[in-house]
Amino acid sequence: MSTYTDILAPKVNAKSTPQTQAIPGRENEMVKNSAGGFTFQLDMWGYLDRFLILGSDTPSYYAGKKELTIKAAKNVLDCIKADGIRTVNRIVEISEAGRAPKNDPAVFALALAAINGNQDTINAAYAALPKVARTGTMLFQFVSAVDSMGKWNAAAKRGISAWYTNRREDKLALQMLKYQQRDGWSHRDVLRLAHVKPQNELQNAMFKYATKGAEAIAAGAEVPQLLVDFETLKRSGADKKLALKLIESNRDLSWEMIPTELQRDVDVWNALLPNMGMTALIRKLGQLTNVGVIAALSGGSKLAIAKLTDVEAIKRGRVHPITILNAFNQYKQGHGDKGSLTWKPDQRILDALNDSFYESFNYVETTGQGHLIGVDCSGSMWGARVTGAPNLTAAEVAAVMALAVAKREPNYWIGGFNHRMGELKITPSMRLDQVLKVMQAFSWGSTDCSLPMRHALEHKMSGVDCFSVWTDNETYAGRQQPVQALRDYRNKCNKNAKLVVCGTSVTNFTIADPNDPGMLDIVGFDSAAPSLIQEFSKTQIA
Repeated sequence: MSTYTDILAPKVNAKSTPQTQAIPGRENEMVKNSAGGFTFQLDMWGYLDRFLILGSDTPSYYAGKKELTIKAAKNVLDCIKADGIRTVNRIVEISEAGRAPKNDPAVFALALAAINGNQDTINAAYAALPKVARTGTMLFQFVSAVDSMGKWNAAAKRGISAWYTNRREDKLALQMLKYQQRDGWSHRDVLRLAHVKPQNELQNAMFKYATKGAEAIAAGAEVPQLLVDFETLKRSGADKKLALKLIESNRDLSWEMIPTELQRDVDVWNALLPNMGMTALIRKLGQLTNVGVIAALSGGSKLAIAKLTDVEAIKRGRVHPITILNAFNQYKQGHGDKGSLTWKPDQRILDALNDSFYESFNYVETTGQGHLIGVDCSGSMWGARVTGAPNLTAAEVAAVMALAVAKREPNYWIGGFNHRMGELKITPSMRLDQVLKVMQAFSWGSTDCSLPMRHALEHKMSGVDCFSVWTDNETYAGRQQPVQALRDYRNKCNKNAKLVVCGTSVTNFTIADPNDPGMLDIVGFDSAAPSLIQEFSKTQIA
């Protein structure tokens, strides 16, 4: 059986090359990254994945979000031109699986496909619209992109009309009442621009309501019950008794539909809690604690904890691990980033969020492989914020994500690196805030992504089957290219050692050699990252 070294030895180069230079003989395959070091270039499909999962609304340490978005959008267009159907399928796959902290990049990419693809791609994009733009807010994002590019053509009108008319009436009513307007768009705007034609009387009533108001609906016309209850609540003068009765009888009534005057009432929130979706619950933990629903030995606390630890509900709700991590960090602070809302954090809620974070990943069975996990703790990682967790740095989130691997793999070692490397004293038994505290004590520095492999070799760690390096790939400070450090480790310790590069920024740089079957580039903040690492670590490549 051939080893990776046997296959690649002629190309890796027997000498060591500083990271500020391309490997001799491979100059055409390498590019200068934003920090001035030379890395390999990710192919367009890997770059597409990074954009769909990481987004570009949070700037990196070296590049602003406008620059990142322009480059990523150009790559999406290149993918559409190369294979539009493949591009649309990938957008749907990542969006539906909940692999990204935010769905905005998928919506934007789908809009690009609908506007710039050939006819087959356009048809596929609009057919996929309900799968990707699953809520009214996401529809408004899609429509905003279409409108900004001046593409209100027949295909757009048909596709957007289908988003409304192909829904069950009760689901349509929920979307139109829960998400009435966002970012300057309303259903009234969209219905008129797309010339949406109702397919039945219930749709006709909903469309009239959105465009002209309740008074436009003829007396005795058939309307969804949710609309009746919503209007009753709106006109009730904040009648608490009536509100509780309607909430109990109609599970689709959400907090957005409750009169503002009742949104600080503990009884109203207790009534809403049983039917709250997972994402809404996570976002409202502070308010639920503030009003007294979550309190010592309360029924609300018991129900909230049960919902937060319901693994299947987490996965059905496409709740991303970073959403939970951000909620944990926010809830622990005891106050919101905006406004005056404060609360006293409940320890049991923090414990439930901690457990839910790890349960939100997909895992394979323990592989028994030796894992060395290296987390980039350089200045660029500490200076970059994370989409979906704006209060956390890329270094902190990378460490917590990496720990999810160790949670299922008992044979591991975790280290942090910049221009030096040291063990990170974190274990799977530590709570999320303890992990973040350890990370915050690690100093800034320049970036040398060869260190995980060099450290293993220098410290005679001969049992590494898989290196996983969590980095933004902005490496430049080392005296040796990372692939050369892996070559040396393979030659002296384990010929079949693999390397997984978990990219944490939306760039097309990677330290993984695209010609090496023993290296894999994945997106670091992908909810599937731990299972991908596990699967790859046990893969046998002839």
